[in-house]
Amino acid sequence: MCRNIRVLHNFEPPATSDEVQAAALQYVRKVGGAAKPSAVNQAAYDKAVAAVAAATQELLDALVTTAPPKDREVEAAKAKARAAERYGS
Repeated sequence: MCRNIRVLHNFEPPATSDEVQAAALQYVRKVGGAAKPSAVNQAAYDKAVAAVAAATQELLDALVTTAPPKDREVEAAKAKARAAERYGS
């Protein structure tokens, strides 16, 4: 899975449409094998990103959990600490 795709479920505030779109774009780029598609393939990429974003939003809307929502700032701080430990910075 793409390292740049982040968990979007169970956050407060909920994932925005921009975050869903960004995750869809990263997924399509990974599967398609190109960060910037050629002009002839741009329409196919755009269509795929829209479809993946719609499916992602549908999934997020349907998921149910009993866990309390995670705080974005706390999770970001944890990720930063893990990266500092991993990369020594």
